[in-house]
Amino acid sequence: MKLEDIYQFFENPPPTYLCQELAVCYILYILLRGESYGTELIQQLETEYPTYRLSDTVLYSAIKFLEDHRAITGYWKKLEGRGRPRRMYQVSPEWQVQAQDLAQLWHDYINRRTN
Repeated sequence: MKLEDIYQFFENPPPTYLCQELAVCYILYILLRGESYGTELIQQLETEYPTYRLSDTVLYSAIKFLEDHRAITGYWKKLEGRGRPRRMYQVSPEWQVQAQDLAQLWHDYINRRTN
C-alpha cells in the first residue's frame, strides 16, 4: 500500500454490498413500484444507487425469506425480447402495508447515507 492508495480509496470508494436485511427492504421498495425479476432488481440497484451492489446469493436468500413469509409471490412470465421466461415477483395484496413500512426503512437508510 502507498499513501496515494489511501487518497484513491476515499476519492473512489468501492461499492457497498447490501446485507440481507437491507436487501429485503430494497426488494419491497422496488416491487411496490411494480413487478420485477432477480436480474432486473440487481441492475436497477446499480443504476439508481451506483455506490451499492447486491450479490446473487443475498438477493435470492432475501427473495426466499419474503416468499416464505408470503410477502411476495412469484410466477413465470415470457418477456418481450427475452429468450427464456423470467420468474417475476410482486408484493402480495395482504402485505401492502407491511411492505410499505419496510420499504420506508430502505428509503430512510439511503437518505441518511447520501445527506
